[in-house]
Amino acid sequence: MMAIDINSLRLRAQLLLRRLGAPACLAVALLALGVAAWVWAWQQRAVAVQLEARPLPQPALAVVAAAPPATASENLARFYAALGQQRHAEQQVKQLFDLAAKNGLLLAQGEYKSGYDKASRVATYQVTLPLKGSYAAVSQFALQALRAVPFASLDELSFRREQIADTDLEARLRLTFYLTDTPGDAGVAP
Repeated sequence: MMAIDINSLRLRAQLLLRRLGAPACLAVALLALGVAAWVWAWQQRAVAVQLEARPLPQPALAVVAAAPPATASENLARFYAALGQQRHAEQQVKQLFDLAAKNGLLLAQGEYKSGYDKASRVATYQVTLPLKGSYAAVSQFALQALRAVPFASLDELSFRREQIADTDLEARLRLTFYLTDTPGDAGVAP
């Protein structure tokens, strides 16, 4: 009985389509496709709304054992351990001259000035270097100098060019080395 109903429905649909003609059949097909596309888009929007409303999964946070904060004396000991040795200051200057030559810079005689702060028990050695070369070479040298001497600070880097067409320029680089006067625990009071 079910087979008869399907066959009869098919026959009625064919007769209706023949009565309406090809343009009407095309319009009905396009209407059916439009309705199907609208239903599909509506479902996709509903899924998107559900996903937006759902909270994002949180990654499992690893439990990190917090190290106890360093004490003042530990921080002070780390500070003094990071300083350079005063007796090796000349070797650091020689290393700067070698780096300048490696970068193709002309380095004339530098200016040197030493100092000592009694309160912090830190010696300083200020090095001022007049350089001649390209901007790229000077800036590369400055970065390499800070890497080579990690206990130094870059206090000044200035550039000067005599004429606009000059490719080489004159630069002035001033570094300060922070040094300890005795190896080991220089900052610890006797």
